[in-house]
Amino acid sequence: MTTPARIHHRVVLATRNRAKLDELRRILFSAAPDVWVVGLSEVRQYPEPRETERDFEGNALLKARACCAATGLPALADDSGLVVDVLNGMPGVRSARWAGPQATDADNNDLLLRQLFDVEPADRTARFVCAMALVLPDGVEHVRRGEMPGRLAVQSSGHQGFGYDPLFVAEGMAVTNGELGVAAKDAISHRGRAVRAIVPVLISELRRLGVQEDG
Repeated sequence: MTTPARIHHRVVLATRNRAKLDELRRILFSAAPDVWVVGLSEVRQYPEPRETERDFEGNALLKARACCAATGLPALADDSGLVVDVLNGMPGVRSARWAGPQATDADNNDLLLRQLFDVEPADRTARFVCAMALVLPDGVEHVRRGEMPGRLAVQSSGHQGFGYDPLFVAEGMAVTNGELGVAAKDAISHRGRAVRAIVPVLISELRRLGVQEDG
């Protein structure tokens, strides 16, 4: 997606994950085409906080607060992950690092499959969770949550998306997220739901602040 010709509001998404940035831009553009989201690679570098909280909401707020303080712009940040029922909610907030601090998506998926090798299909229930935090320069904060229930397949399938998408079959679907097209996934994803919940709040807050920036 190219930058809109005219930008009225600029917001920072505290991530270096291009897939997350593109996903947020797609969803936000349909609701608020005059808002343009930039990622951390497009702003001055600053010390990014460690994700030390025990829940998604806490980690999202940590990241959004640091980003807003460093850039002076309204900041969005998400923390998301996979919650597996038979693993007592894990990997949870450790989803991106499940196989270690330098783990790749493939490493994490392989480890999860090994941990579930003897779990029956009916017991492989799971859900993706996303907490999306918005922090404004005047200190106002909001958090919205989105979930996508489903189950875990017995092997990876598909090359769309990222993370655990090749293993996850969303409720009502017959294929993994890794096999879904972009539009189909955006419509049901945990992040999509969290973004759609935060967008009206974001637009309202931008209007309140009177943030005007021509591009």
